[in-house]
Amino acid sequence: MEMSQYLEVFIEESKEHLQSCNDHLLELEKNPNNMDIINEIFRSAHTLKGMSATMGFDDLAKLTHQMENVLDGIRHQTISVTPDLLDIVLLAVEDLEEMVQSIASGGDGKRNVQEIVEKLKLIEKGQSPNEFEAHNEVAAAIAEASSDIFYDEFERTVIQQSQEQGYRTFEITVSLRSDCLLKAARVYMIFEVLEKIGEVIKSTPSVEELEEEKFDQSFTVTVVSTEEAEDIQKKIAKVSEVENVKVITVILPQSGSTYGQRVEKEDTESAELVDSKVDQSKIESAGNNKEKSQPKQQSGKAVNKTIRVNIERLDILLNLFEELVIDRGRLEQISSELNNQELQETVDRMSRTTGDLQNIILNMRMVPIETVFNRFPRMVRQLSRDLQKKINLDIIGAETELDRTVIDEIGDPLVHLIRNSLDHGIEAPDVRKSLGKPEEGTVILKAYHSGNHVFIEIEDDGAGINRDKVLKKALGNGIINEQIAETLSDQQVYELIFASGFSTADQISSVSGRGVGLDVVKNTIETLGGNVSVESVEGKGSRFLIQLPLTLSIISVMLVEIQKEKYAIPLSSIIETAIIRKDEILHAHNQKVIDFRGKIVPLLFLKDLFNVPVYKEENEYISLVIVRKGEKMAGLVVDSFIGQQEIVLKSFGNYLTNIFAIPGATILGDGQVALIVDCNALIK
Repeated sequence: MEMSQYLEVFIEESKEHLQSCNDHLLELEKNPNNMDIINEIFRSAHTLKGMSATMGFDDLAKLTHQMENVLDGIRHQTISVTPDLLDIVLLAVEDLEEMVQSIASGGDGKRNVQEIVEKLKLIEKGQSPNEFEAHNEVAAAIAEASSDIFYDEFERTVIQQSQEQGYRTFEITVSLRSDCLLKAARVYMIFEVLEKIGEVIKSTPSVEELEEEKFDQSFTVTVVSTEEAEDIQKKIAKVSEVENVKVITVILPQSGSTYGQRVEKEDTESAELVDSKVDQSKIESAGNNKEKSQPKQQSGKAVNKTIRVNIERLDILLNLFEELVIDRGRLEQISSELNNQELQETVDRMSRTTGDLQNIILNMRMVPIETVFNRFPRMVRQLSRDLQKKINLDIIGAETELDRTVIDEIGDPLVHLIRNSLDHGIEAPDVRKSLGKPEEGTVILKAYHSGNHVFIEIEDDGAGINRDKVLKKALGNGIINEQIAETLSDQQVYELIFASGFSTADQISSVSGRGVGLDVVKNTIETLGGNVSVESVEGKGSRFLIQLPLTLSIISVMLVEIQKEKYAIPLSSIIETAIIRKDEILHAHNQKVIDFRGKIVPLLFLKDLFNVPVYKEENEYISLVIVRKGEKMAGLVVDSFIGQQEIVLKSFGNYLTNIFAIPGATILGDGQVALIVDCNALIK
């Protein structure tokens, strides 16, 4: 049967269940006796096992099944929660994530999980996971002695459970006549007989190969049944063109009695799920099992109805809407030129409707930032162990939403900043104790909305930034000279850590010290139209502040004119506009500046920066757009203001690259192209 229609749902739900496992495992470490947490992890693992087996991803199902056994032992208090146990289970979840990612990328989801499965099995038996090498050899010997066909851990468990319930397992080797022309048809007829007498759990060669006739004359099928071997042999022998039928009883060692009692209620489900021939009834069965594992909704309680939509479809929808925005601008211009009352009313109504539509489309693309934040608790746990530090990560505002395009890019910069806080910021426990601080350091990851921006803060209560050490490193690396160093404020010194190749680490480690990281963070965030700054108090801690736009596709701008060309300056960068006289321009350090509300603001003549052809000379008044990047300001000199407008940002793609301070363009209502100005690139 064609399974592709279920694949997308399987991938999305698997990711959700794995994230749930991750989150709850970290909670379990803090509250090892909380049964609610253990039950949540068990439910996620159980559902994932059923889905994986139904879809035919055996390695996924095998590993999840063994993880489920360990969790069941914790539920029944036969296994204790320890850091070492959680290390193994988290490694298992990591393997599961890799397999799901492989499936999502078009792979087969296969991965060698034998080692981690054996470790989990030893934990289940109350042994040390370090014994898995010796145990693996014993298990292989048992399997080899029991049968000529190799059964993986999952299949052996099913056989053992079936034996405990009074079923028998048979290896049935069927040989077809040498003159058989339609081997696939005979295989189909044999499987019809087998499915009536029991449950098929393995086929050698696989069912797919048998259906494609990729075998000689014989094949072997393993079946669980209550019937006698002789009766099975007779029923298969009645199929036309079957030359010989050989039936062997398979007996594997019984599993422990406690284990058998615990999974007794799941035996039927397990047998169904490993059926190699996936058909519609199996999918429905798995769906029913999933429903049973979910807590029932209380009657009368509202249920949110959702539908999954591929992000590519939303991109197409947004592109179509962007064209609509361009046409809307054109209609507004035509309406104002014709001065027709009815047309004007219609256009105004359409503008309001498209404005509402725009909000809906952009909101559809908004994703909670928790999709990025979710990866950090496990990372912090592992790094704190590697660095031998005690660190607590507090996450605030994970429900804050950002456009999907921004979400995809922000993950790596945040990883760098958090690693930086863990390595450089938080001190070792003995050092913190000697300073009168708690042994456990705290890193706070916080996100919140403000205006048309999202702010992300990474704050730690560590050592802070050592001003003298930063200056010494910056001078040694040639980033600044001694004359400049003497004039820098504390804040300007702290900003030096974002310089390329800068690092304060005395030794290179696996965590940091190579001078790669914070400069990449700054460049990535500025490419997204945001900015990053740092505040610090030595001995108290540091705080990194990231400012990001809510969306990157449709933005509000101030349209300006320079000679005969039009430019768009994002409103998010603008403080205000002003008109000044020429004689108000001052000169300082070979730079034209103005006194703007008591601050010296440098002037940037866009006409000269962008080499705009001159058709008319300036008059005695100059139009200015005052823009800001962090604490820095500049005055952009233009010829005139056109007004505010919402525009669609169109990138140049691969046609034009590395154009200074021009990230893209937009099409205006009259069909003209206006270039968009990147204020962050202009202010250095």
